[in-house]
Amino acid sequence: MSGCRCLYWNRVTDFMAPVFDSFSLPSPIPHWPPGDGFATGKINLGELEVCEITKFEFIWGTDMSKNRRKGVNFFKPVEIPDGYFCLGHYSQPDEKPLRGFVLVAREVSKSGSPALLKPIDYTLVWCPDDWNEENVHSHGYFWLPLAPEGYKAVGFIVTNKPAKPGLEEIRCVRDDLTESCEPFGLLYNTHSKIAESTFLVWKTRPCHRGMLEKGVSVGTFFCSCLWSPGDDLNIACLKNLDVKKQSMPNLDQVHALIKHYGPTFYFHPDEIYLPSSVPWFFENGALLYRKGEPEGERIDPSGSNLPTGGRNDGEYWIDLPKDGTEKTLKRGNLESAKLYVHVKPALGGSFTDIVIWVFCPFNGPGCLKIGLMNYQLSRVGQHVCDWEHVALRISNFTGELWSLYLSQHSGGVWVAATDLEFIDGNKPIVYASRNGHAHFPHPGEFLQGSANLRIGIRNTAAPSKYSVDSSRDYEIVAAEYLGEGAVEEPCWLQYMRKWGPTTVHDSRAEVTRIVNRLPVGVRYAAASVFNRLPNELYGEDGPTGPKEKASWMGDEKC
Repeated sequence: MSGCRCLYWNRVTDFMAPVFDSFSLPSPIPHWPPGDGFATGKINLGELEVCEITKFEFIWGTDMSKNRRKGVNFFKPVEIPDGYFCLGHYSQPDEKPLRGFVLVAREVSKSGSPALLKPIDYTLVWCPDDWNEENVHSHGYFWLPLAPEGYKAVGFIVTNKPAKPGLEEIRCVRDDLTESCEPFGLLYNTHSKIAESTFLVWKTRPCHRGMLEKGVSVGTFFCSCLWSPGDDLNIACLKNLDVKKQSMPNLDQVHALIKHYGPTFYFHPDEIYLPSSVPWFFENGALLYRKGEPEGERIDPSGSNLPTGGRNDGEYWIDLPKDGTEKTLKRGNLESAKLYVHVKPALGGSFTDIVIWVFCPFNGPGCLKIGLMNYQLSRVGQHVCDWEHVALRISNFTGELWSLYLSQHSGGVWVAATDLEFIDGNKPIVYASRNGHAHFPHPGEFLQGSANLRIGIRNTAAPSKYSVDSSRDYEIVAAEYLGEGAVEEPCWLQYMRKWGPTTVHDSRAEVTRIVNRLPVGVRYAAASVFNRLPNELYGEDGPTGPKEKASWMGDEKC
């Protein structure tokens, strides 16, 4: 079975609990080149060894007979290897194919107190209001393990019976082997008459995320009737104390992963401003300017004469030549285009992020959409140079692609593998929007603004003959975890200043002129939407390079 769409009962009575495997990618995962701990099915965190479980037994689901899009199912992990212990249960929306994991753990070394202990009791967090003695077996009951002193729970248990679960059902983790976690991605909410409050269920993730952080997501959920934003959670995530990060892929394995999963980028059929390689941009006339000096300096193809290190202090910037060749440079050069790869640990080394950067010499102006009308803008949104990226998040337990991050102007979105289009096996397809190069998982029209009002900056994406295959046309430019010298970083990567000039002009006036010609009722709605758009949309300001982005060291912005 491919997913949980076949689950259509939400009350468990005399049925045997169904067991489901998670969603599978279109093609089998290959055997990766040999290495140490990558894709071995387990990860050593120091005193704990964890294993990823993706096979589940259905326990209970919310009432989805009225609106399945709001249905949420709850599962317990099954086929747990001998010696490992459950840490919590799993939840996800019913509308999605079953796609998730929870970690199970066993102790592998001791330093005093045991790493894992049984809870001392459970607290009933929530059950539906309409239960009674006749239908006690048709409901879900949510239990928080009460940890012994010095230990923390890292997940909840769900049952379809009112009796407390056995203490053998789950383990709590010694406090120093955990990190704080936070809720995100609300899964379910309902008002509870008994608690006189709202019962909510969220996914969880480590509070601190980035390539140097140690928090490991357990895959469990958080639920509460009492929690408020800013409060600490009564569960935690795990901590990776293995300083060697043995679960990360070696360089041969990284190349194999890119060749197997590297996305194909499709640019709009009417795209004018295509990508190029960075050396092509330099070779064909890009200039380095210094503050106070009127003439620019030609840049060496390798970027060796660019200032390195420091910070974006406004002293230097890159610009196009003014000798008539700038139009050619703006159009890019698809034949030379290369995707630049940064490989880094994610979620405490339980995942690998393969971040693929796309360089375009120019970002074109946007298109304004108001209702059914489209207004092509002349300046708003344009700037010299554009850096966009995607990130493949790959499980270090199996080497399986888990999700894909798509950058979209000043933000972005994570897309689960279940929601991607694939080509040539397990390679995702990425669609770049016309002029702005924002990335989307499917072709279509996407608004930066208000979809409900149909007002905003229009992004259109479609397949075309203009494409770049990152599984072939790529260069690994950084992988710090492999150690010094493993990957030679190009000179231009160390350039921390602007890749384009800051041009002061009142481009916001261009939008204002269009809005002022609208009927009064639409005018105020449109003005309100556009006032909430990022200021950088209106200024002609070159971006900084990949290493200056917060996501280089941290997690993706979404």
